[in-house]
Amino acid sequence: MSGDRRKRTLALGTRSAVHFLCLLPLAVLLVQGGIGDLGANPIEALIRGLGDWALRFLVVALAVTPVRRLAGWPGLASYRRMVGLWAFAYAGLHVSAYVVLDQYFDWTNIGGEILKHKFITAGMLALTLLMPLAATSTRGMIRRLGGVRWRRLHRLVYLAGPLAAVHYVWMVKADIRQPLVYLAIVAGLLACRVALWLHSRSHIRQ
Repeated sequence: MSGDRRKRTLALGTRSAVHFLCLLPLAVLLVQGGIGDLGANPIEALIRGLGDWALRFLVVALAVTPVRRLAGWPGLASYRRMVGLWAFAYAGLHVSAYVVLDQYFDWTNIGGEILKHKFITAGMLALTLLMPLAATSTRGMIRRLGGVRWRRLHRLVYLAGPLAAVHYVWMVKADIRQPLVYLAIVAGLLACRVALWLHSRSHIRQ
């Protein structure tokens, strides 16, 4: 096997493994739901579980660029879009489960809930910001938009991430330590991203 073919095979295997790992939490939630192992309120557990994994994958996607630059692993860049799409998929399932299983398509009530509860407002805003990112994550869309415009558009993730974390903080009514950990991680990643940007700008000026 030639070196190029070996690299392609390794890349394909790695991407398949990432997809499998991203799909695994959904499979576990579905199995738990199927065997009645989601607790006393399975619908709420499913909705929250999907939301938790959406936030986790969003955090991983935000972490790719700082880790890639600090560790000198340029190959990680190719996985950012993949993980970001999985974050959007879980966020979409999170909202869909809320709409279908909790609200039974009661759009009037859903609209009222969005306006009434700030945590739902923040969550819906985060999902709305992720939609154009998911829609433009194909190679064809990157070519159509051009690299500069595509990168500018995908900076919306730096708004979606904090909104998703704030959604989690506002949603929890008792022990907010875990949501605050996620918020701190997102804030730290954004601070690291700003620091890297300032560092690159200083090198350009020199």
